[in-house]
Amino acid sequence: MFSKSSFPKIKISRGSIYSVPLALILVLYAFSIVSASEETLPDTVALMANMERAYATVYDYQAKIEVRTYKGDKNFDAEIFLYRFKKPHLLRIDFESPRTGMVLVYPDKNGKAIVRLTGFARFFPLHLSPDHFLLKGSFEQPIDKTHLGLLIENIGHSLADQPYRTPNVKEQDGCIVIQVIAQNHFREGVITNYRFFIDKGRWLPVRVEESTPGGRLGRSIAFNDLKINVGLSDKIFVLDEPEGNENEQEK
Repeated sequence: MFSKSSFPKIKISRGSIYSVPLALILVLYAFSIVSASEETLPDTVALMANMERAYATVYDYQAKIEVRTYKGDKNFDAEIFLYRFKKPHLLRIDFESPRTGMVLVYPDKNGKAIVRLTGFARFFPLHLSPDHFLLKGSFEQPIDKTHLGLLIENIGHSLADQPYRTPNVKEQDGCIVIQVIAQNHFREGVITNYRFFIDKGRWLPVRVEESTPGGRLGRSIAFNDLKINVGLSDKIFVLDEPEGNENEQEK
């Protein structure tokens, strides 16, 4: 028989039994978080496909849009309006600030935009081409090229048509954010640093930021309170309707 003294004594510290498995678990957990994060961020091709499929199901939409034009790091002018769009090309803008009460609809029977001013001038509406300088502003965006469908198309161009740097995709505040430096969508010869915010729930753009390649912010466009397929009546896109009908919406 063996005596107790014949077996070598093995000294085991109390915490060493758990230290290796615990460290392994932590490493695997961290790896799983990174892998899950990567899986939730589709590449740009998949992002474009998601947005195109989502917009194909949209018949009309409305949003409270805020456009900020920056004059410096913190100073900006803000424009707020209710934007309504119905496929294929009907749009109406009800300005809230700073031109409270002004209304724009497009197109009229001649393919122009009708602008109804406020006060006595409301009886003399303007009929302007969609690319008139009064409508385009300093960012050279024609009024008929403001809908989400064209924005999605332009995002595709920014990603595919010779971007100046590899696009960066990340997640922020429930959105997929695509950052890319590319040719400006409306100003020829201007290189722009774009940030497109895509809502993960609906796969539609909800914010655009435009900066210089050096990072100086020039303009931001926020699509607040975006509602899709609300059943907009054709009547709200006709300004010569009686006042009560102009603001009517189908339930």
